[in-house]
Amino acid sequence: MPLSRHEIELLAPAKTADIGIEAINHGADAVYIGGPAFGARANADNDIRDIERLITHAHRFNAKIFITLNTILRDDELEPARKIIHQVYEAGADALIVQDMGLLELDLPPIQLHASTQTDIRTPEKARFLQDVGFSQIVLARELTLPQIQAVADQTTCAIEFFIHGALCVAYSGQCFISHAHTGRSANRGDCSQACRLPYNVVDDQGRVVAFDQHVLSMKDNNQSDNLRALIEAGVSSFKIEGRYKDMGYVKNITAHYRQLLDGILEERPELRRASSGRSVFFFTPNPDKNFNRGSTDYFVNGRQADIGAFASPKFVGLPLGHVTQIGPSWFEMKADEPMVNGDGLNYVNRKRDPVGFRANRVEPVGKPGRQLWRVFPNEPMATLEDLKVDTLINRNGDHAWEQALTQKSAERRIPVWLELGETADGFTLTVTDEDGCVGRAAVTQAHQLAQNVERHEQSLRDNLSKLGTTIFEAHDIQIRLTQPWFVPASVLNAMRRDAIVQLEAHRQAAYQRPERAPAVEPPVAYPDDALSYLANVFNHKARDFYARHGVKVIDAAYESHEELGEVSLMITKHCVRYSLSLCPKQAKGVTGVQGTVRAEPLTLVNGKEKLTLRFDCKPCEMHVVGKIKRSVLTQLPASPIQFYRTRPGA
Repeated sequence: MPLSRHEIELLAPAKTADIGIEAINHGADAVYIGGPAFGARANADNDIRDIERLITHAHRFNAKIFITLNTILRDDELEPARKIIHQVYEAGADALIVQDMGLLELDLPPIQLHASTQTDIRTPEKARFLQDVGFSQIVLARELTLPQIQAVADQTTCAIEFFIHGALCVAYSGQCFISHAHTGRSANRGDCSQACRLPYNVVDDQGRVVAFDQHVLSMKDNNQSDNLRALIEAGVSSFKIEGRYKDMGYVKNITAHYRQLLDGILEERPELRRASSGRSVFFFTPNPDKNFNRGSTDYFVNGRQADIGAFASPKFVGLPLGHVTQIGPSWFEMKADEPMVNGDGLNYVNRKRDPVGFRANRVEPVGKPGRQLWRVFPNEPMATLEDLKVDTLINRNGDHAWEQALTQKSAERRIPVWLELGETADGFTLTVTDEDGCVGRAAVTQAHQLAQNVERHEQSLRDNLSKLGTTIFEAHDIQIRLTQPWFVPASVLNAMRRDAIVQLEAHRQAAYQRPERAPAVEPPVAYPDDALSYLANVFNHKARDFYARHGVKVIDAAYESHEELGEVSLMITKHCVRYSLSLCPKQAKGVTGVQGTVRAEPLTLVNGKEKLTLRFDCKPCEMHVVGKIKRSVLTQLPASPIQFYRTRPGA
């Protein structure tokens, strides 16, 4: 069965098994991680033994592990992919996140299928189709509004997953080909060159520069902290954090942040429940602003916003810390709002509006305690810190003390249990029941003797029973059901407790049920369209067979097949450069600050020798970044035994 919509799932990323384990400890209900290959993130693969180790830890808390196999595949890669899918299923994985529909034509194990964000789900019709072909969970496009999400939920019963935090690709996922066109590195195969983070000049049709050296395709980072309740109301049940390239500290911090927010909602809404077991206690204060980010936006969830781009710089400037009060030969002094430590990462913005970063080799408090006046010795010569002067605002983008705290044990996750000590004719029993109804029992033969210190007798029993130590359990309630204040030696209690916990863990393991794969509707349902362009990313013959089986008549090959040699849309975005620069015709209709009549004529992006055309489709309010594949890329594709789908084999 898919995740029920009243079960709220916090889904965290993991580059490695160790990061995944910490995501679970910090409150994740599920973790998504790359397998041995084809995971849509270059250099983020994991071997089966590590995945199995992560799965074992997650299942102790009824948390799930999803394996990403969400690249488009060549024909010669299908069999290796099929073998990997069987391996991760045998290791205990709960679901497979896929983009390539060719996989559905293979002999797969009964693993649950989730549709990747790369499948570009923007309409109820596409969502319903994917549900009907066997997907139990679907990741909606980040660009959808709350009403659009609600429309998908109204026409489906599968679990709806939505990104709530992290870096934003400016293009609809699966609809970006710039990287491949310019470098041969395919975003749809997990190797994006991130052309969207480059600076561009924006030139109009008369050759005028309307924006100079701006990162106009670089978005701020997604942050839906304020929209979680609305997303639940719209039908979202799986809340996904981006970041399979991110480090341990990021995953700990962001997972803990959203765990606290979702737990607050669950306390308000008793009809909802979390999708796994246990509670996490944090030994630090989660703060998403402390991790690398480009500023934050809730993107299009509440409709189009003017300030969604990180145009000035894709760098992380951090949080304001204080102002410079004095400049010295090898140091400067500053009044800080918070304590500082050696190793803090600092920066300021120069007159060109560029961030200038450096590290504080040494910081020394100046003057009376409590003044928060600090002398900072940077790791760069003062002469190189251009435009640093008195009153300059200093930001901190590397809080060394906070970061160090996250390298230590920063959370503990435990499952509450109810313990009941009872007696038998010739001894004692201990029953331990967890929040999921799993039970562990232990009994011992022991003579009944009255305790010498009756007043402390019961408290002593409670103290000993509550010592659950390094287990994953914590005592929520202890019941002492003895007819007399019998003396029970601490060694006997400890042995009973250990035996009962071992049995409880075994019961939990036996009770765990992996989610089942949803059956496809028969006869096969029709795909919403009867023709597919290169935008459908069909890169192997099995994918072609899949769409043909579902009624598609014309099936073009993927862009990576090199059949689109002329100018085409290399990126399709909801973000509009015209809108961001106040040059949108819709803004011109009565919006203050826009003079005259502005037509949505094409614009040109220029970065060095690279030129891209921006074309504007105003009816759906979308932008197309247009260009063509480089000749140097066309020569990169090796010959046999590489095999992939083409409609024109001689092309």
